Amino acid sequence: MKKNFLLTLLLFCAASLTAQNWEPLFNGKNLKGWKKLNGTAEYKIVDDAIVGISKMGTDNTFLTTTKKYGDFILEFDFKVDDGLNSGVQLRSESTKDYQKGRVHGYQFEIDPSKRAWSGGIYDEARRGWLYPLTKNPAAQTAFKNNAWNKARIEAVGNSIRTWINGVPCANLWDDMTPEGFIALQVHAIGNAADEGKTVSWKDIRICTTDVERYQTPESQVAPEANAIINTISPREAKDGWALLWDGKTTNGWRGAKLSTFPEKGWKIDNGILKVIKSGGAESANGGDIVTTRKYKNFILTVDFKITEGANSGVKYFVNPDMNKGEGSAIGCEFQILDDDKHPDAKLGVNGNRKLGSLYDLIPAPAKKNFNKKEFNTATIIVKGNHVEHWLNGVKLIEYDRNNDMWNALVAYSKYKNWPNFGNPEEGNILLQDHGDEVWFKNVKIKELK
Repeated sequence: MKKNFLLTLLLFCAASLTAQNWEPLFNGKNLKGWKKLNGTAEYKIVDDAIVGISKMGTDNTFLTTTKKYGDFILEFDFKVDDGLNSGVQLRSESTKDYQKGRVHGYQFEIDPSKRAWSGGIYDEARRGWLYPLTKNPAAQTAFKNNAWNKARIEAVGNSIRTWINGVPCANLWDDMTPEGFIALQVHAIGNAADEGKTVSWKDIRICTTDVERYQTPESQVAPEANAIINTISPREAKDGWALLWDGKTTNGWRGAKLSTFPEKGWKIDNGILKVIKSGGAESANGGDIVTTRKYKNFILTVDFKITEGANSGVKYFVNPDMNKGEGSAIGCEFQILDDDKHPDAKLGVNGNRKLGSLYDLIPAPAKKNFNKKEFNTATIIVKGNHVEHWLNGVKLIEYDRNNDMWNALVAYSKYKNWPNFGNPEEGNILLQDHGDEVWFKNVKIKELK
């Protein structure tokens, strides 16, 4: 009897403690503690829920908390009509000196479209997508159309993680805004047929006490994306990632045909490594740069941004001693190119000189998830003789080397006269100077056993 009483008392105390750590953000009766910003869409209360109603001729409309929050766990239920796009802002701001008070900051995406990116993280009116669900395709089935869905957001320090219906969606590491308001969005619409459609939220509650204690274990979160430029997050370090370029110096790199880093042709500018435009010739100005050591099995990621008509590349299995004459150092190349503007896109065979291709050997698909006005992420995976090219989280090509088929492919390419091309066990990694301005950042590598 005494044991049962003590157990009941402990459970009651634990439940009381948990309840004390949660507070409602919406009382179910009125909008006390909230205010509307930017647009003129309507918010009303229906059956204990806040309902946002879409409206033609208005900008995005936000219902924001009057209080700011830093570290917290936020839970809420939401439902949205098909055809609308919405979201929940967190750690967001509205200041006179930023686009005349436009709401900006992190947004938990609500997306009932076929794209299915609900639970992803968008940086509203600032940097755009930080965590599209291309980074975690398994989460694209978590959201249920035309039904109530349960959301959870954990914002603790630099970590922002999301869930829908218990499914891990996003996992972002970023430090741009440590504190801000929470807001419910009614997105602007361009189709009159969507006017009057609704998005609803209810059971909105927040925990701001002992937040770290209630964080979800690492084993139950989505793959991480690090948005802090040229850094390795604690999770990345634990997983074996390292910076291949530190974002500040030329340490670890040299000219492909030099013993030191080139004195011209390259520039480090506010965390960006830039190839200086010099007329479009291959390795004729500063020249290619290579790592000072060789790599064997690895995952390499490089964020790159092109200028109009630009040509460049990321090479691997490079032997800097193989070509001492004019032109680029020799190695397998992840092609970086403006397919629309650069003439090289029309050369080669079946598009094997276009963006993402294994240059002059294997073509990438014609349709790619690529934005030439923004940074894109090239990923190269090498596991023994198996190699893969990825762009923005989507696999483009894969191949195996050191076999008869590979050697036959090389024999019909521009590399046919280079002995044992693509077959070395290890090699340097190279960033190419092709005479066009191209930007690089977040150059990271994970060596595999």
